[in-house]
Amino acid sequence: MNQTVLEQIHGGIRRLGLDLSAASEETLGTYLSLLAKWNRTYNLTAVREESAMVSQHLLDSLAVLPYLQSNSSAAQSLADVGSGGGLPGIPLAIAYPQIRVELIEASHKKASFLEQVRIELKLQNVSVHCGRVEAYKPMYRFDVLISRAFSSLADFVQLAAHLLVPGGRLLAMKGVHPQEEIEHLPPGWCVSQSIPLNVPELNAQRGLIVIERA
Repeated sequence: MNQTVLEQIHGGIRRLGLDLSAASEETLGTYLSLLAKWNRTYNLTAVREESAMVSQHLLDSLAVLPYLQSNSSAAQSLADVGSGGGLPGIPLAIAYPQIRVELIEASHKKASFLEQVRIELKLQNVSVHCGRVEAYKPMYRFDVLISRAFSSLADFVQLAAHLLVPGGRLLAMKGVHPQEEIEHLPPGWCVSQSIPLNVPELNAQRGLIVIERA
């Protein structure tokens, strides 16, 4: 594993105010190595260098962790909708092993990568579902649905909200504040929070939009 990348991960996690074990940080580094390796064949991300992946993918994903663990509403289950290369679901599963994470991905190639990561990293709290989210009818529902560049807010709600437990939340990771998307949310849904995210080493606007039933 690239020692420089591991130091970059360690520093970024501290700047986020998170306290992860050395083992978790090493697992995050191994995940990035796998992402970079498979990316050469499977085109999982436009970011090619592991050092750039630290801020653009890993720290960006981990920036939402405090909002899963907040107060008495700490999430017990999470579905990462349109997971792609496992972002943000895999970093969150590594950093927060108490939560059950399901990675939902329609692409067979990407789902194969996710399954390989789950096996290689021995992530017992992770499962992978290959298929379209709107057609998915699991035996259980989730406290939180999260998406990162999956779709518009309206589509996210319309395609995935059937997977939520009563009182559950949808978390959409966005760049510039999506005011127009918010205005087109389906009836019965509203934005309960719009949270700016400060991602170390990332010179771009990032935010978390929390959607709940009105």
